[in-house]
Amino acid sequence: HSLSRRSTFHLYMRTELNKGLSIIQHTMASHDQEEELTMSMSSDELLQAQLELYNHCFAFVKSMALAAATDLRIADAIHLRGGAATLSDLAAETGTHPTKLSHLRRLMRVLTTSGVFSADVKASGGDAVYKLTRVSRLLVGAGGEDSRRRDLSPMVGVFVNPVAVTALFSIREWFIDETSAASSLFEVAHGCTRWEMIAKDAGDDRVFNAGMVADSCLSMEILLRECSGVFGSVGSSLVDVGGAHGTAAAAVAKAFPHVKCSVLDLPLVVAGAPAVDNLTFIAGDMFEYIPPADTVLLKWILHDWPDEDCIKILRQCKKAIPTRDAGGKVIIMDMVVGSAVPQQGTVSKEAEVLFDVFMMYIDGIQREEHEWSKVFFEAGFSDYKITPVTGIRSIIEVYP
Repeated sequence: HSLSRRSTFHLYMRTELNKGLSIIQHTMASHDQEEELTMSMSSDELLQAQLELYNHCFAFVKSMALAAATDLRIADAIHLRGGAATLSDLAAETGTHPTKLSHLRRLMRVLTTSGVFSADVKASGGDAVYKLTRVSRLLVGAGGEDSRRRDLSPMVGVFVNPVAVTALFSIREWFIDETSAASSLFEVAHGCTRWEMIAKDAGDDRVFNAGMVADSCLSMEILLRECSGVFGSVGSSLVDVGGAHGTAAAAVAKAFPHVKCSVLDLPLVVAGAPAVDNLTFIAGDMFEYIPPADTVLLKWILHDWPDEDCIKILRQCKKAIPTRDAGGKVIIMDMVVGSAVPQQGTVSKEAEVLFDVFMMYIDGIQREEHEWSKVFFEAGFSDYKITPVTGIRSIIEVYP
């Protein structure tokens, strides 16, 4: 019996050893193939690969240039010059020091190459004349009410923010350091959560809230027009959870005067909110309680939180709304990765995955449909409907 066990053990060891040798041989062969592929590349292919690699490395410069242009209000400068401005015009409007004129030209070259602005050299007989594109028209705040309502320059300040960018420099350490397993990238970099920093830094709080207001002004104008069926069936009451200063809820109240709209947010946020007609502000914590309403609105809320926290929030939502037969539902305005409108092409796909990695800085996530589905059903909901919208978001209606 003992000999039989030893024979079985030896057979097992030989089998495992052969498996290990097979893996090593396969790995070595793969390495050899990769090396052969690299060595077989022509000079042109190698240089093209080098070019593409360096271009990826410099991608952050586009963000920095965009942030600088936004801070300098270059789009406003062009707008105030009748939609066309020379470099000297821009320098005069932005207060650029004369010694920095050539540097301003270099900045504009990046911004025109990336499509934020356009440049017409023929128009002035040699000097470039800069004009707005559909992108930079969203950075104009110096026009009339329509321009101000569509000015997204505050969102640039939210995305291209030193505290967020600094946190992303710690990705490698965050992946491999066991001590940071329970912390977000932001906590590793700054020693507090993003929300704690906003709460204690009045300047940061203003930047963040201004960005949320700007995004809501533009997005709600479009969504209420294009998706009127979604918002037209909200019942007689709606609560905007995490709605900050109430821009989204105010837009719903204006479009549907019969709907009683309220905003739930933390006491500090509510304390700084302006008075808005037909809007009630409620101080509270969405993890603990959501006031009753026919519809709960979650605009750019759930992407801030991991699954277990989203489930907690959604369970509170479910308690707040009536049954589906009685018209109860949750409206989520957030990204559904992979559901972009086809005609948006590569830009949309890249924006989705870049935004997803960006959200790692607060341990947030942009979800694919199967990930959303898992969260909904674990929170106790029975069904959902996704409506893709041109842009970076979708509308999800979730039913109890």
